[in-house]
Amino acid sequence: MTTCRGVVTFAEAVSWRRGMMVERKLLVLFGSQTGTAEDTAERIGREAKRRHFQCRVEALDGYEVANLINELLVVFVCATTGQGDPPDNMKMFWRFLFRKNLPLGSLCQLDYAVLGLGDSSYPKPDAVVDPWLLALWDKILTLYPLPPGLEIISPDARLPPKYTLHYLAEDAPHPDSDLLQPAAPRAVPSELHPFAARVLSNQRVTAESHFQDVRLIEFDVTGSGITFSAGDVVMIQPQNCPEDVQQFCQLLRLDPDRRFVLKPTEPGTSLPALLPQPCTIRHLVTHYLDISCVPRRSFFELLSFFSTNELEREKLQEFSSAQGQEELYSYCNRPRRTTLEALWDFPHTTCAIPPEYLLDLIPRIRPRAFSIASSTLAHPDRIQILMAVVRYKTQLSKPRRGLCSNWLASLNPEQGDVRVPLWVKKGGMKFPVDPETPVIMIGPGTGVAPFRAAIQERVAQGRGGNYLFFGCRQKSKDFYCQAEWEELVTKGFLTLFTAFSRDQEEKIYVQHRIRENRRLVWELLSSRRAHVYLAGNSKQMPAAVAEALQSVLQLEGGLSPSEAEEHLAALERSQRFQSETWS
Repeated sequence: MTTCRGVVTFAEAVSWRRGMMVERKLLVLFGSQTGTAEDTAERIGREAKRRHFQCRVEALDGYEVANLINELLVVFVCATTGQGDPPDNMKMFWRFLFRKNLPLGSLCQLDYAVLGLGDSSYPKPDAVVDPWLLALWDKILTLYPLPPGLEIISPDARLPPKYTLHYLAEDAPHPDSDLLQPAAPRAVPSELHPFAARVLSNQRVTAESHFQDVRLIEFDVTGSGITFSAGDVVMIQPQNCPEDVQQFCQLLRLDPDRRFVLKPTEPGTSLPALLPQPCTIRHLVTHYLDISCVPRRSFFELLSFFSTNELEREKLQEFSSAQGQEELYSYCNRPRRTTLEALWDFPHTTCAIPPEYLLDLIPRIRPRAFSIASSTLAHPDRIQILMAVVRYKTQLSKPRRGLCSNWLASLNPEQGDVRVPLWVKKGGMKFPVDPETPVIMIGPGTGVAPFRAAIQERVAQGRGGNYLFFGCRQKSKDFYCQAEWEELVTKGFLTLFTAFSRDQEEKIYVQHRIRENRRLVWELLSSRRAHVYLAGNSKQMPAAVAEALQSVLQLEGGLSPSEAEEHLAALERSQRFQSETWS
């Protein structure tokens, strides 16, 4: 554990703590993009309760940062996202910490610990977390000993649920509003108050014979108050499909039409913001519980407490032990097994789950981010996205399906008024204000989405200097927006370079086109101070593009390999090279 109490030694800190009656309060703050850090933070919260701490677990940006000066003990759990970027829910907090006008020593009373995690693509973070937590509790309990007469609550004892669930009588009056309709926004739409946007069109833009189903979907945001510019993202709150909801309710023997209200078990615990009160079981499972996510270790740990079947309980305990993590990875992560499928595998345990533990057991459905693929200057009151429908095979017989993309793909605006809860957030990419600055955009696949918004915006403003490197598999099957690009090329607004990787024997990618056009790229970068943008899948593509740009700097600019690498890093620092990638 790190402290910032200057030259005070750890031994002196222990002595100081013992010399005064200090409240045993712990705050756990997390920065999490996909749930890895949040799950670990919740685990620390549970372990704190076993050690009789009053503990709160909050997202960094959900915490009132001015209160940090009053805290005595804080654990920060932070993951990375994309290319080592901070998660969205800690960006404001991070900026606040780096403010130059913060007084020196303002957090000198604070004992704190920091746990840094990789993103969800790191297979087994528990190998680091387990020993770190053992050391953490040793230090915390030295500073904040257990009160006399109290012992650590055994890990074999089940903790109470976060909320109690109270069913309403069948004949209790129903509220007038329909639970399933998102509430009208009171201000600019946000995660707590999304706008129910009408789906106007849902068009497949890949050939029917192509393996990948990609959609161009348009939403009507008239009257929402939503504003955005090129580079921004739309956040969409998905929901579970009716078949999965029905299966879940049958497995757990729940009546989907039963209504209930939630009450916090401990004072100070806030209710889930997105759940109406009262609520139906169907609404809870459809809109809140992420039954299609890959379950984490904590899921099996809690599930083991409910098991009445010895064989099932032993397996659940193995999955939740430090020694069983390799086995758990093979069962869950490698085949991408869902929570619903895992519940099927433990039927005796599943039917014994008390409903009040559902919100402890299963995380909430997270919103999904999509680059906005249109400009308000070209399409007023509209938001368009370019979305690949996620379907793939693993060793499991049933194909894996992305929750949000498959739900959106299933929506048919021709069958009535179809609505999607959404809001807009500022994106990471900022395009130049100076109309004379050219932009080089590298967007293979659906990575082209934010550049479509930028090109539409710049064309509407009469700006030229638009250079697009687009790559896909085949010209005849997945050349998104082909007619639109070709029209802009004809009108002189766009210079287009295409790489169709499978249309010839040797594979050609966007990085090859950058190398082929190195003289133009160098001239744009050196003489015209162009900005470079990259978007797309984060596997091999970003590194390959960076290498291609460095080769341009070496071959045309005469830089050495190390100078080219530093020059590209300098472009990144000055925001003349910006990237947005996803896994």
